[in-house]
Amino acid sequence: MSDKPEFEERENGPLVVKGVTRMIGADGTEVETKEVMALCRCGHSGNKPFCDGSHKEASFESRGGEPAGKDRLLSYEGAEVTVTYNPLLCSHAAECGRLASHIFNPAQKPWVQPDNGTKAEVEAVVAACPSGALALRHADGAREHRLAERCDVMIEKNGPYWVQNVKSPVGPQGEGMSSKKYVLCRCGLSGNKPYCDGSHRDHGWTDD
Repeated sequence: MSDKPEFEERENGPLVVKGVTRMIGADGTEVETKEVMALCRCGHSGNKPFCDGSHKEASFESRGGEPAGKDRLLSYEGAEVTVTYNPLLCSHAAECGRLASHIFNPAQKPWVQPDNGTKAEVEAVVAACPSGALALRHADGAREHRLAERCDVMIEKNGPYWVQNVKSPVGPQGEGMSSKKYVLCRCGLSGNKPYCDGSHRDHGWTDD
């Protein structure tokens, strides 16, 4: 067994996570962890976040559907900092708007305007973005995904698994995707499984 935490996916079944020592539940409390855990990703388990076999009755499939966002890397240049964004990777957690709506605002065009705030504010938002859809682009063209100060796995209420520093179950499925920060589908509706594409929001999926 690997000495580093990792996710594996069971075909048409749960996500199996190994070696994670800290996980925060959808209610904000810490979840007791085990060396190996099977986590629900079909959206139907009665024992969320854990799998209870409901994927079989729900006829869950590991792949399928159309992604909610296009796989393209957009760039928003400012005087001090440039932000890149891939719609395919976005889980619509809205951390960007919560932290800095004067910079990240879908009602404005372009929706990202780095010069409307400070470099530090932009960097804080990029770090808070759970999916890695937002990143910084440096002058030499290199992209940087900042990590937030949070545990290995955090479960968003009515949303996906927020993951940091845990080996992903499959390779990148979007341009510029981070291997250290990503979101895994928990509702079973994503068109970019095993990763979240924001479909839980579009379909009004809830934990209940």
